[in-house]
Amino acid sequence: MGLTSRALECMTVLIAVVCVGLTVWGWPRLARRGTRSVLGRLAAIGVTQTAILTACAVMVNADFEFYGSWDELLGDVPTAPAQIAGAAGSGVAVAQGALVQPAGPQGLDRVKGLPVGPPERAGKVESVRIVGRRSHALNPAFVYLPPQYFQRQFHRQRFPVIVAISGYPGGIMNLAQFLQVPQTAARLQGAGRMQPTIVVMVRPTIAPPRDTECVDVPGGPKAETFFTKDLPDALKSAYRVGHDPSAWGALGYSSGGSCALQLTLRNPRTYTSAAALSADYAIKDDLTTGSLFGSGPRARQRRQSHDLIWRLGHLPVPRVSVLVASSREGEKDYPDTMRFLDAVRPPMTSARIILPRGSHHFTTWLREIEPAMEWMGKQLTFPQDTTPGARPKPGPSTAGSPSPSAPEPAASAVAGEDEDDAKAPAPRP
Repeated sequence: MGLTSRALECMTVLIAVVCVGLTVWGWPRLARRGTRSVLGRLAAIGVTQTAILTACAVMVNADFEFYGSWDELLGDVPTAPAQIAGAAGSGVAVAQGALVQPAGPQGLDRVKGLPVGPPERAGKVESVRIVGRRSHALNPAFVYLPPQYFQRQFHRQRFPVIVAISGYPGGIMNLAQFLQVPQTAARLQGAGRMQPTIVVMVRPTIAPPRDTECVDVPGGPKAETFFTKDLPDALKSAYRVGHDPSAWGALGYSSGGSCALQLTLRNPRTYTSAAALSADYAIKDDLTTGSLFGSGPRARQRRQSHDLIWRLGHLPVPRVSVLVASSREGEKDYPDTMRFLDAVRPPMTSARIILPRGSHHFTTWLREIEPAMEWMGKQLTFPQDTTPGARPKPGPSTAGSPSPSAPEPAASAVAGEDEDDAKAPAPRP
């Protein structure tokens, strides 16, 4: 019985209800005086409250994906792999030690509106785990593959990638069920409003329940390393994804939107576009993050390098494209959003979605996700490049119909991406 399975949720809720019922039924008998009656009342209260808290914890974990499996909960997870295996027919590397491993449903079976039918016509959503070779992280993910990925005429084509990042606390289920990322991608691509694109859905933390904010913590989790090195390497080992930065973009809401901007402005040789819904523009420590920047003389420099408005005013501006979304009323990030947009200067370009009223909630983000994904589809290059040889290794092939006219390539990197903020040369577009 999986840690995020519906069966476990139902069982824990049923146990909690039974405990409450037995406590109510037996309370009159325990209302007498005496040591045994007092101990009985204490035991009834303790067992009932434990059952209720357990049921609540299981339901919260199933929604937010803090822990995807019993092994992850207990800390019994595999370390970084020694070798990279080939991909199997589904497109997921299945050999022991692979960087992308097939996983259980992880809640995917509860999501409505996913592609149904032959993958070459409808596309496919896969449930996997991503293994970080450098960060030693093991993160759950959903991967949406468009119909074109499985079609013969695209069998050598590499596809652009959108890395969709959930908020915190949150998980990949929120992206699929509440934000409807794969459903939106399928709908836009089917209508010809978005080019064939692979969408990888991940959570922002690599060390749950700690909020790592896509930061390489000194002496701690290496979240930025996971997103900028481990995740691209893993996807390239198992799927036909583009190898040039112009094929990669990051999208997210709330903390995930903050991550998308941070990753793109700090690592333009990995991501060249970002779409951020209700994001923050500076990373700060709080109770959920702990100390993200360490201590000592470099702590202030690390913190400052994660302040995006400061970066735009003091460091070389990367050649990237960003879209930010906020609301004039109901969103506390609106003033910072406008300051960020005012700070943007060439060669960086920006776009915006500003609603008259909104909230920090899925009701608002659902209004923004479709135009945000359509915009991002126009930033990424497709066809990106081709695989060598007559036919690629078995795996998720390409799918669907011919792509709409390819958009102009997104601009490539200019500025440095690490803590030293050294100026980096622009990659080949």
